[in-house]
Amino acid sequence: MNENKDLKQTTPAQAPAAAPKKPAAKERIILDVAYQPQIRTRTDTTRLMLNVIIALLPAVAVSVWQFGTRPLLVILVSVLSAVFFEWGYRKLMHKDNRIGDLSAVVTGLLLALTLPPSTPWWIPIIGSFFSIVVVKQLYGGIGKNFLNPALAGRAFLLASYALTMGTFSRPNSLAGVVDGVTMATPLASIYAESAALPEYTSLLNMFLGLIPGCIGEISKLALLIGGLYLILRKVISWRIPVSFIGTVALLTLIFGHAGMSNVDFMLSNLLSGGLILAAFFMATDYATSPVTLKGQLLYGFGCGVITVLIRYFGGFPEGTTYAILIMNICAWAIDKGFHRHQFGVSKEDIAAEKAARQAAKKAAKEAAK
Repeated sequence: MNENKDLKQTTPAQAPAAAPKKPAAKERIILDVAYQPQIRTRTDTTRLMLNVIIALLPAVAVSVWQFGTRPLLVILVSVLSAVFFEWGYRKLMHKDNRIGDLSAVVTGLLLALTLPPSTPWWIPIIGSFFSIVVVKQLYGGIGKNFLNPALAGRAFLLASYALTMGTFSRPNSLAGVVDGVTMATPLASIYAESAALPEYTSLLNMFLGLIPGCIGEISKLALLIGGLYLILRKVISWRIPVSFIGTVALLTLIFGHAGMSNVDFMLSNLLSGGLILAAFFMATDYATSPVTLKGQLLYGFGCGVITVLIRYFGGFPEGTTYAILIMNICAWAIDKGFHRHQFGVSKEDIAAEKAARQAAKKAAKEAAK
């Protein structure tokens, strides 16, 4: 009986049923619907803006060396007011605040660098309001403005306070050479009627920054260092600055000016005024310049032509501000003319598609008759 009992207990039919196997987990497929091709990079807006700030530090240092601490006050007021107006507007409109991306800091800094060192403290506040609120935020914020905010703010200040914007302090390097505390810039002396370029305004002094001018434009050496830094860091492309500066150099070399050799006139135009500052730091603004390669060359060429025309025939000796603003308006049309087509689509495919659309349109007109 014990043996039968043991056999009964070990009969397979009486054994407990095995637990059913769980079905294998299905593989999770993630589809990326972003536009192709994709480029992965760690660079973001904050990093780009930080690089621009670093590139401008040599120009700021030269301005402090030549004009004392006054430029620092103008820069501080301009930057703080730009950040405040961006924060206040987005807070008022119940939008997410993006002051951490440093774009408002760069706008305020660039605006300050286009102002004279003796600018009253309230001038950059007005300019920052126009740059941030009117030009940038009312059109949607960063990346959606069609004008360079800093240059638009400068143009507004120049139209509203022409006397203040045209008064330039004597640099420290000319303290024992020039009487008085204010003086004309080299560019104004070049284009003045029957006015010879002062003896102390040598090409070397203009290159090093031992001349009067706006806070950030006097030292071409400092600006070239900053511009090369941005190119090497791949923050900007060389096409716009080179085509911009090259066009000004070529036209001024060809046409010249009375009382100066063509070469001296060309070099004086390159080394005085805000051309270098504008070419590297203003004309290359992402939101207001073309993205196509050929478009960037044409854009820089247009900036150079308009700059020379304004300098020759305009009421102001400096023309870079209005030249860039005019070309900002044309940037979309330039990109449209040089837009890149979809990968894998040839010119023949585009022509065939265009012919098919025209044929369909013609057939629809005939059917309507």
